[in-house]
Amino acid sequence: MTPDKTAQERLSAMAEPLLAWYDVHKRSLPWRGTPSPYAVWISEIMLQQTRVAAVIPYYARFMEALPTVADLAAVPEERLMKLWEGLGYYSRARNLQRAAQMICGPLGGAFPSAYQDLLALPGVGDYTAGAIASIAFGEAVPAVDGNVLRVAARVGGIHEDILDPKVRQRFRDKMVQALPEDRPGAFNQALMDLGAMVCLPGAAPGCGECPLGSFCAAKERGEQAALPVRRKKAPRRVEEMTVFLLLDQGRVALRKRGDEGLLAGLWEFPHVPGTLPEGELPPAWGLRPVEWRWRMSAKHIFTHVEWRMTGCLVEVRGGGAFVWASKADLEDYAIPSAFGKYLAEVKKIL
Repeated sequence: MTPDKTAQERLSAMAEPLLAWYDVHKRSLPWRGTPSPYAVWISEIMLQQTRVAAVIPYYARFMEALPTVADLAAVPEERLMKLWEGLGYYSRARNLQRAAQMICGPLGGAFPSAYQDLLALPGVGDYTAGAIASIAFGEAVPAVDGNVLRVAARVGGIHEDILDPKVRQRFRDKMVQALPEDRPGAFNQALMDLGAMVCLPGAAPGCGECPLGSFCAAKERGEQAALPVRRKKAPRRVEEMTVFLLLDQGRVALRKRGDEGLLAGLWEFPHVPGTLPEGELPPAWGLRPVEWRWRMSAKHIFTHVEWRMTGCLVEVRGGGAFVWASKADLEDYAIPSAFGKYLAEVKKIL
């Protein structure tokens, strides 16, 4: 293909070589094979913001515990949060249950099969609806995620900012034209695999192994490192806090976060803003410190905020307005991975 070809012509040339490559090199993943709508849905929601290798054991545990939409709709929230523990972005799990309850209620148990109907489910956006509709139901719609945007920008030589919603829509329109109607699900999964295995982020994609290399604009022009174009994100807000691991006769203090905002409804170790000097506990807690045992720093990065934590292990007396959990009890509480370093230390001590 000569360099004067348009971006659309390049993208429309992808299907045949990409599908031939996919038939040989596709990843073996537990939600593939003969995919049910439920399996595709759960896997795609889990894969948002999370690597495939990390998702696989969580997916297996989740599907064993909740094998059907009805099971998901009926599971108690505490159990759902525990099954999701470690995956992060817990609003995903709540939206899954809300959608399952919609399917089992107003929709009469019928899983939506069309792209437009899938968009009505809580937590299902353009990409997820496209993935479910194409993979599980064979509807000829694209599923455009970060991997697909990267491949398309490089193959088409497109220098527009992929974080701009209008640009993303233009990419989607181009992928609609490139999509083969006979194998839409395989095409979408092939693009996902190519982006995950070959057309990698950064300056060193595996161009020598790429089935699209003969007409890729970025390869022709040496622009792999420059594409895709992303505007610079605003720096993360930094929040410093003191986390208290309060021990009282073999139990540790926990409290539940509010129903709104970051990590809503999950359990946490009590903490306060800023870095308190050793020896101080908030008076409102009504606790008497008996022994201060150590301070330990930890950090956790969310999308828009970074927590810098100083952890204090304190033996206390006095009860306080907390839930006091033994080592065995901790298995019943969904504690987010932001506190993972402290949770591991507490389990060693209790």
